[in-house]
Amino acid sequence: MTDETAALTLSAQNLCRKYGHHTAVHNVNIQLRRGEVLGLLGPNGAGKTTTMRMLTGNLAPSVGSVEICGIDLLDKPQEAKLHLGFLPEIPPLYQDMTVDEYLLLVAYLHRISKQRAQAALDNVKQRCGLDAQGRYVIGTLSKGFQQRVGIAQAIIHNPDVIILDEPTVGLDPNQMREIRALIRELGVSSGVILSTHILSEVESVCDRVQIMHKGSVVFNQTMAELQHQGASLEAVFTQLTQ
Repeated sequence: MTDETAALTLSAQNLCRKYGHHTAVHNVNIQLRRGEVLGLLGPNGAGKTTTMRMLTGNLAPSVGSVEICGIDLLDKPQEAKLHLGFLPEIPPLYQDMTVDEYLLLVAYLHRISKQRAQAALDNVKQRCGLDAQGRYVIGTLSKGFQQRVGIAQAIIHNPDVIILDEPTVGLDPNQMREIRALIRELGVSSGVILSTHILSEVESVCDRVQIMHKGSVVFNQTMAELQHQGASLEAVFTQLTQ
């Protein structure tokens, strides 16, 4: 195995998803490396959500394969998902639990032992700015703090692959800045896929961009390549998705 191959944390090959005669996703290929933040962009209906559901094992592809850290997601879903963290657009929170109760539950679901669970809880609360919120009922928290809890549940087990769907939606500018800083931090040791409609967010935190349109990937370049060409992300996005 080469060093380049070893650095791969996620590899999706020829992903397709059909609903009857309608093809929602067609021949999508995604490769993610440790230390990389990939921006997954596209207009509404482009197939991003369907793609992310396949990448996280929540939806089986009609054709294609997904490997997480070299483990086939379809053949060994439980083993593969140990390396995966996912924040959907609507965070999967239990509103009547406290932050500590909920995150400990998530830790156990990710097979973190009881001996290690408290340390994992303390660490993730510190990283997500939740030190003072542990005993608060989630339903009483602001939108910004609930979003932080959502990110915390996705990373409490230190996954190699982190997939974030609109992580800053509904946040104020200060909260957005803090979450973006956290995403950059996560991208140092893990591979991160960020799906968002906020192009400035992609420019701020992403190393590479893939744009989807009508179920297919129509653009795949690093931000450095894009900047070298003197093109703006907004102009490229508009040209390819109108």
